[in-house]
Amino acid sequence: MTSSTNKGKVNPDLINERNKCTFNTLELTHLLDGDEVKTKERKSRESFFLDDADLKTEVPIEYLSHKEKYEEAVRKACIVFRKVQQLQNEGKAGVDNYREILGGQLGSALLKDGHPLTLHYVMFIPTLMGQATIQQQAEWIQKAWSCNIIGTYAQTELGHGTFIRGLETIATYDPKTEEFVLDSPTLTSYKWWPGGLGQSANYAIVLAQLYTLGKCHGIHPFIVQLRDEETHEPLSGIIIGEIGCKLGMNTTNNGYLGFNKVRIPRTNMLMKNNQVLPDGTYVKSPSSKLTYGTMIFVRVVLVQDAATYLKKAATIATRYSAVRHQSQIKPNEPEPQIIDFVTQQHKLFPYIATCFAFQYSATWLWELYNNVTGELESGHLDNLPELHAASCVLKAVSSADAALGVETLRLACGGHGYMTSSNLPTTYGLVTAMCTYEGENTVLLLQTARFLIKIWQNKTNVTNLPTVRYLQNSLNRNSPFEKTVSWIISALQQTATGKIDLANRHINERVKKGEAYEDAWNNTSIELVAAAEIHGRTFIVETFFSTVQKLRKQTSVELGTVLSQILELYAVYTILRSTGDLLRFTRTSSQDIELLQGWLEELLAAIRPNAVGLVDSFDMRDEVLASTLGAYDGNVYQRLFEEAQKSPLNSEPVNKSFHLYLKPFMKSNL
Repeated sequence: MTSSTNKGKVNPDLINERNKCTFNTLELTHLLDGDEVKTKERKSRESFFLDDADLKTEVPIEYLSHKEKYEEAVRKACIVFRKVQQLQNEGKAGVDNYREILGGQLGSALLKDGHPLTLHYVMFIPTLMGQATIQQQAEWIQKAWSCNIIGTYAQTELGHGTFIRGLETIATYDPKTEEFVLDSPTLTSYKWWPGGLGQSANYAIVLAQLYTLGKCHGIHPFIVQLRDEETHEPLSGIIIGEIGCKLGMNTTNNGYLGFNKVRIPRTNMLMKNNQVLPDGTYVKSPSSKLTYGTMIFVRVVLVQDAATYLKKAATIATRYSAVRHQSQIKPNEPEPQIIDFVTQQHKLFPYIATCFAFQYSATWLWELYNNVTGELESGHLDNLPELHAASCVLKAVSSADAALGVETLRLACGGHGYMTSSNLPTTYGLVTAMCTYEGENTVLLLQTARFLIKIWQNKTNVTNLPTVRYLQNSLNRNSPFEKTVSWIISALQQTATGKIDLANRHINERVKKGEAYEDAWNNTSIELVAAAEIHGRTFIVETFFSTVQKLRKQTSVELGTVLSQILELYAVYTILRSTGDLLRFTRTSSQDIELLQGWLEELLAAIRPNAVGLVDSFDMRDEVLASTLGAYDGNVYQRLFEEAQKSPLNSEPVNKSFHLYLKPFMKSNL
């Protein structure tokens, strides 16, 4: 199998690695995609976009100015969505297409440093679908789907992010004209960060504090036109622009937005749940939770993106490690492949396993999201808190681990990993941003902790809640060490339960000493975050375990063996990250820790022959990897040299700065 369009001679080291592989990589590719048909559909879509000459760029993006990068991104974005419309007309475009085109695999191949229209599809349209009335949907959704208008989602402000209740933008209802007046009373109330807001969008869903008849009713969403639909000039009272360069995502076109007494019609407030009547009367929804669904959507998608970005980095670093020869294990012997160093395997293999763990958790979360949002439409809210807590912790854990993983894998590539052409710095810039947007990770972990403490205090209702079912009896488990994933899951569950129980006891102790509950919570927040984090990791291991059990029934023996090894590696690696807590909250001994370490080393050795085969199974085309180090053919040094020639500084033998500055400086010192 080849995941490359490059027809060059393949590096002998990679040929040798692929010959050693003990399983059918194509079988695993089909398994990861869903089946053979889905693999063919994915590859067809990739060819449809990546083989289009109009979507290729001759000059690498890093050599363009900030302005040129944005302009090129808009050019490509328009071509991409014309092609999406073509697929729609042919009946070939569904939700998965948009997730691919805007996600970490195909999406980042098409627009390497961020997509200026992402929020139009992942926030603007979903919010319309989730919070607009039938009449409002009839007015707006067709315009949005056909891109007659381009929207964004303006929530975060210069002075407030995750704490939505603290937003300062004001929408005051004027019953005389049946209009809302939007205003930004302070500099910190300016919207800051929305993707596409800088220059791309002409509409936004704006989150603002609703005032009517002299009373504030909290945060509500409003559709606001920002720019003229013909000239794209900002409308009167709209203060708008781009926020500037960032660590990554520099063509996402993040913007700022201020309002100076901007008037919009009453019907521009999204009123599926809450309403303002013509006379200013406020009609509250039966439940404030009904607005939750669309806010959770992006967090759900991000777990899959974390897996995808990590797959990309793991593929690059593993292939590079197979062709790079350096140092000596034994004196007077040839320099080995660096993948033969156990320390290198320890950097690579656990993150290969993590790719699988995150993908299976993302699949589980996506299914839960679809089930719960379907229940919301019927008025059933019982499972919403668990979805919220699960999406918070899985987003936090997956984005943090993916960011750490990409950086670890970059370091595993030595100096060449520092090159922009490796695509590891850019990938890190994209994935580390996930730790902050759609909820800063620490805040999200505290959201999950709040759910866990509530459940712990009312344990009678956990039977139908899969993520916390273990809390019923884990505290009293004391099973001796066994070399099984089941034992690891049990030990993790006991550890998580112990940490939740301890945090709860410390809150109660502080309250008994006279602290307000809120202060007691804040003073216990370090423990609460740690409890939520290990709860999330426990659930990921558990989900990975149950998934592999099912998959082994439908795979070949060879692939089943490898999947079990990858599962075991992820489980052992995860529990060894929590050695201190394991010793505190279970009967695990120091000798057991030694056995776990030995098990880890055995698994590294067992996975070594299949490492390249595993990342080959991710089936990422060279255009997706966009890396001099990770191409399918493994010709690293030729690609590095060829890429260096693209630098504008190599377009002439002598740069004019020599004659203008360097030569006079050198001559002045004679």
